[in-house]
Parts: sequence; structure tokens; C-alpha cells
Amino acid sequence: MSVNNTLIEKALELKPQDKIILIEALVTSLDKPDPEISKKWIQEAESRLKDYRAGKTKGIPAEEVFR
Repeated sequence: MSVNNTLIEKALELKPQDKIILIEALVTSLDKPDPEISKKWIQEAESRLKDYRAGKTKGIPAEEVFR
């Protein structure tokens, strides 16, 4: 499906605050999280925390990370 010029012209006629609402809705629609990927990241984070607590890995001081 292609965007027709009428749709773009209508969007450009919107008030600034309405344009922001439209933009936010469009961006949000593109950034839908994938539940399977989220699940894997949670598993990874839990695994890293477990290793840290068990002394298998060391933390890095925040000052060093942000340097």
C-alpha cells in the first residue's frame, strides 16, 4: 500500500499538537516489542545477575562505565 498525496497533505494541515499526536502514534506502531525477544532478554538478565551473585563475574563501577 502506498501513501497517497492527499493523506500527506491532510497531515500537513494539522495543528502542531495534532501532528505530535499523529507522529507519536505512528512511531509507537513501528516499535511493538516482540514478546519472544523480551522473554530472552529477561532470561539473559536473570542469568547474569545469578552469575554476579555467585561471584562468577565482577561488576564494573559506574564511574568507569560512564567514562
